[in-house]
Amino acid sequence: MRRTKIVATVGPACDSEALLRAMISAGVNVFRLNFSHGSAEEHKARCQMIREISAEEDRYVAVLGDLQGPKIRLRTLAVDAIDVAPGDELILDTRLADGEGDERHIGVDYQPLARSVEAGDTLLIDDGRLQLSVVSVEGEAVHCRAESIGVLRSRKGINRLGGGLSAPALTEKDLADIKHAAEMDLDFIAISFPSSAADINDARDKLEGAGCHAQIIGKIERAEAVAEDEHLDALIRACDGVMVARGDLGVEIGDASLIGLQKHIIKRARVLNRPVITATQMMESMISNPIPTRAEVFDVANAVLDGTDAVMLSAETAAGQYPLETVKAMSRNCMGAERYPSARKSSYRIERSFESVEETLAMSAVFAANHQVGVKAIVSLTETGRTVLLMSRLTSGIPIFAFSRNATTCRRVSLYRGVFAVSSPGPSPAVHDCIETLKAGGHVDAGDLIIMTMGDQVGVDNHTNTMKIVRVL
Repeated sequence: MRRTKIVATVGPACDSEALLRAMISAGVNVFRLNFSHGSAEEHKARCQMIREISAEEDRYVAVLGDLQGPKIRLRTLAVDAIDVAPGDELILDTRLADGEGDERHIGVDYQPLARSVEAGDTLLIDDGRLQLSVVSVEGEAVHCRAESIGVLRSRKGINRLGGGLSAPALTEKDLADIKHAAEMDLDFIAISFPSSAADINDARDKLEGAGCHAQIIGKIERAEAVAEDEHLDALIRACDGVMVARGDLGVEIGDASLIGLQKHIIKRARVLNRPVITATQMMESMISNPIPTRAEVFDVANAVLDGTDAVMLSAETAAGQYPLETVKAMSRNCMGAERYPSARKSSYRIERSFESVEETLAMSAVFAANHQVGVKAIVSLTETGRTVLLMSRLTSGIPIFAFSRNATTCRRVSLYRGVFAVSSPGPSPAVHDCIETLKAGGHVDAGDLIIMTMGDQVGVDNHTNTMKIVRVL
């Protein structure tokens, strides 16, 4: 069973019942709705379709809404596109409205730009595809010189190398989309461009105020967010999970620094008991090709070996020519990496002291499963999914089955590495019933051992305090 989960973005390329059904069968665990594109009505229709198909297929599939956030962009250009060559002089001006200016005088929708940069700074346009150096700042006009060849188009994003261009984490559009997310009962909401834990706390207040109960995934994509370990840890703790958003983050800190930082973020998220998604350009070539490059295969494998809970597909499934083939290739690559010994066992946390009984039971169960001969499955009877989240922080080749009567919990745990949701008819199913369910699914046979965790107070959240080892008859 593949333990690393797959997040796939829904878009025009896979916007059909047949294709979404095939993608679920191929292994998609979470579908992402990108609120930067499409209307609220389109997202609601797609969410409803996903819910109906997953119910028909008897699979728990979560839905994640990704807020657009305050990405700093060029305004709509006066022309379709502008060809730029090294040495060309350009003026970025916050006073220009959409459609104003010319091929060398371009509007920007970020009012503090002139006060946020100075001569010598490097501005990166369109995820770094075009590089500009700041020559001077005159009033609201930023005079730049092109350092690379490229094409400028309307609404492309702007970053400053090293970070420093910041805007409030939630825009008016985001606040409207949060209300739509509440109506759709989404499982996760991704917050774009948070700079600190305070941004996440503010977003949580806004979600609660809108009646949205989705868990928050903080997208790590600003240089300020990773400037200091203490700051990064605080941001991770404020979230329910995080995403290594390698596009904007790589632009701000440089690709060379991104390699080690990805590993560091994944490690810190696991230490702090948060699920982590690795995203951006993982299978980029499959937008227009039916097979991935070997470099992409290795990129996915490295994220798996780093311990990521999930890997994400963006344009590959939303706008690419081969969305289904991409999901299948991603699944194969994850499973290939998971066969490597270091992806199956670890001594992580063996020296740690635990502060809660629940964490002690969770860690004990996985440690025992990794070392007791004959254990083929871990079963957790869970209300909220907290116990299986803790279990999934310890690397194991043993599948973890989360039995829950709560459909929301079953969908959420679908994001956790190595965890598989099973619907439970009641709060505390009999041991025999759990075993029969696993036998029917082909997961265990007579003579196998199962490790089970549960609470002795039925229906009480976060009260796992019992572990037992059961032999399958």
